Amino acid sequence: MAARQLGRALVLQTLYEWDFYERSMDFEEVLERNMEEFAPGFSEKDFVMKLAEGIKDKIDELDGIIVKSAPEWPVSNLPIVDRNVLRIGLYELLFSDRDEVPPRVAINEAIELAKSYGGQNSGKFVNGVLGTIYKELGEPDQKEERHKKNKKEKEDES
Repeated sequence: MAARQLGRALVLQTLYEWDFYERSMDFEEVLERNMEEFAPGFSEKDFVMKLAEGIKDKIDELDGIIVKSAPEWPVSNLPIVDRNVLRIGLYELLFSDRDEVPPRVAINEAIELAKSYGGQNSGKFVNGVLGTIYKELGEPDQKEERHKKNKKEKEDES
């Protein structure tokens, strides 16, 4: 498993536990314990910490976006894995550095998490919700690709 995939799995595991116990546990302690227990010597600790803390800090905003994007699925009724995979995917899609995690990578990684740890239809559900949000954003990486292509063409003309 690639380092960042393992990192996302650690974040998912931490969010799952924290969510399962209705956020009554110390989030940072759970995250540290999970990293020590399941990934000692992990090389992407900063990535995991930044992702986990970012999701925790923006959890209400992320849940609000999920409600708007999937109104027939109240966040509190979603399976815990699906809910937290969506939070991870949304956070990376909306708030991560796009050079570090391009939008399509954020979506694909979330789908893989859902397939690995969720139910039979989790991957399709996550794909549908994140795909809808991606389209609402105007398919940002495709815009960036067109912008880079246009810029290169202008430079070539000069």
